[in-house]
Amino acid sequence: MGRRKSPTFTEVELEFMRVIWPAGEVTTEDVRAALRDLGRDLSDGSVRKVLSILIRKGHLTRRPEGRGFLYKPAVGQGQANRKMVQDLITRAFGGSAALMVAALFDGKAISERDFEDIKRLVAEHEKDEDQ
Repeated sequence: MGRRKSPTFTEVELEFMRVIWPAGEVTTEDVRAALRDLGRDLSDGSVRKVLSILIRKGHLTRRPEGRGFLYKPAVGQGQANRKMVQDLITRAFGGSAALMVAALFDGKAISERDFEDIKRLVAEHEKDEDQ
């Protein structure tokens, strides 16, 4: 049985998007240089392959520019983050956000500062719901 194609990002694809989102629009060389600065030296062909996968998945668009292309996010980082979280909740926790939060607490993955931030966010959300 073949591997299921993920509608969200692989680790490498997410690494590319973390370079592309803040830049807004990039060339393949822009991506290569940024990844090289982060310690990942990829060939031009490898960069082009991942960019083409991101286009096929609908995460990027491209337009001709000179002899190459400019690549632009088709989906914002916030929207992508929400989709990844929803995918995780669905696949790993049977659709239960409460089970995911419980796993975070059980695994001691939440620092005291994160916990305070979460309480503040919940209070803000509850306040917004009341209005």
